[in-house]
Amino acid sequence: MTAGDIYGRLLRISLKQWPIFLASIIAMAVFAASDTGFAFLIKTLTEIIEAGDELTKQQQFIKDFLPLGVLLLFLARGIAGFLSGYGLAVVSMKVVGTLRQQLFDKFLVLPTAYYDQNSSAKLLAKMNYDLNQLAGAASGLVIVVVRDVLTVVGLVSYMFYLNYKLAGFVFITAPLIALIVRFLGGVFRRHSKKIQGAVGEFTRVLQESLQATRIIKLFNTQQFESERFAKVSQNELKLGLRLAAVSGMGNAATVFITAMGLAGVIYLVTKITPGVSEVGGFIAAIVLLMAPLKRVTGINATIQRSIAGGESVFGMLGTQPELDAGKHAPKSIRGEVDFKNVSFSYSGEQNLVLKNVDLNVPQGQHIAIVGRSGGGKTTLVNLIPRFYNPTEGQILIDGVSSEDYTLNSLRSFISVVSQEVTLFNQTIAENIAYGAGDVTLADIEKAASAAHVDEFTKDMPEGLNTMVGDRGVMLSGGQRQRVSIARALLKNSPILILDEATSALDTQSERHIQKALEELMQSRTTFVIAHRLSTIENADRIIVMSAGKVIESGSHSELLAVDGAYAALHRMQFREAEAQ
Repeated sequence: MTAGDIYGRLLRISLKQWPIFLASIIAMAVFAASDTGFAFLIKTLTEIIEAGDELTKQQQFIKDFLPLGVLLLFLARGIAGFLSGYGLAVVSMKVVGTLRQQLFDKFLVLPTAYYDQNSSAKLLAKMNYDLNQLAGAASGLVIVVVRDVLTVVGLVSYMFYLNYKLAGFVFITAPLIALIVRFLGGVFRRHSKKIQGAVGEFTRVLQESLQATRIIKLFNTQQFESERFAKVSQNELKLGLRLAAVSGMGNAATVFITAMGLAGVIYLVTKITPGVSEVGGFIAAIVLLMAPLKRVTGINATIQRSIAGGESVFGMLGTQPELDAGKHAPKSIRGEVDFKNVSFSYSGEQNLVLKNVDLNVPQGQHIAIVGRSGGGKTTLVNLIPRFYNPTEGQILIDGVSSEDYTLNSLRSFISVVSQEVTLFNQTIAENIAYGAGDVTLADIEKAASAAHVDEFTKDMPEGLNTMVGDRGVMLSGGQRQRVSIARALLKNSPILILDEATSALDTQSERHIQKALEELMQSRTTFVIAHRLSTIENADRIIVMSAGKVIESGSHSELLAVDGAYAALHRMQFREAEAQ
């Protein structure tokens, strides 16, 4: 993206607050005019001192009211500075809020594959560092472009008005300043991008460490993690200091070159004889010019930071969301699922994870999927809610291609209970009701009872209003699983996916969960990925997957009679159970 593209988009968002934005611009113009007004006051004061006792009536009037004029000038300057700064802060915060919401909304519709390839820490860095860099740099740019440029234009114009020869000599230094600006621009941009990468790495290490505190304690790796954090932290600090050094040297060079112009003026004053008041006003203008000129020439750093942040933020906003071209949105479905010659690869056409899968699951049938790790079981069921789309073939839901359904409609008919339960830091009741829409407390209690959640909430002082903690840490694994099942019950979807829902539980917890699952599976088309074969012996059909293919299909007794892959898995687990 070009700087024009980035600032054009920012301007369109900023103009939604146009009354505040316009007031800030006007205030900045008043602030800029105060510098020129101060130079004029210096010239006037010098004229009065030079005139001595021979003052005209006009000069006497000015002399009498000059102190008041100085007070009024700086009062106006102070008010204008406050209004412009506060106004721009309001606009900047509004812009940040708008872009932050747009980024978050974009995160919600990105394809699952995007999250497979990008860490959540990098996305958090975009939301925090990159966005703040963009908005902060943009507001600083407005101040420089409007206030400081107007100040420079006003002072330069006043200098030419006083003495165009002296003013012309000062601006011989302008090409040197332009060369500095051009050189520093590339340096600033390179460093800004490096800093963005360093911040993403910093956030990643921090997030990983905070999420793995128990593992860190268990393996006594506090020193290792401290050193790892120090490394990324020092790298970010080093890049920041390098950028600050380059910016500081650029500012120093600009001030020195401007001072060369001032020295030249002083030299010329010794050779020619302009009026004393003219010289006083001129030198005052040069001195006042240094600060805004330094900011104007240093704006390159601001521009490059905002461009780097803008490329990151607007690039993220331009990322293609999940493909949702379907138009079919029925109010209900039967729940028949049909895989037609389905193949899938995470990386395009090579390395197929699923290979030519043909599988018909009638309405209400309970199908179990077993096989060794890496066989494609989870990938297969992840295609049903379109977390991914098949590389080849298609999946039919009630005879209609899943890609013809709208995503919202398709997913409203599917519930998933997985081994890794996701709970939000809310109450148990709120987690059960998550995404269910307008439900009553009685509905929540009914689902909780069916999932046997009430067996443990009855002993809690707050009952269903108990907070579950970050990621549900206040509950045991079995309790979290039952809350997840209650959530699926309340959703009441005709298609159910159970992805190793009990594999991480102890035998006693599994018995409680199994009762809840049996309640959940009634009258639903159910896909059960199971590690313990004992839990799926009563399934209507069992399929065995290996290397992305369905190699066996049948009931428990049929597959044992065939004495193939399923029978081998069953014997192995039976021997392991006897050994225990």
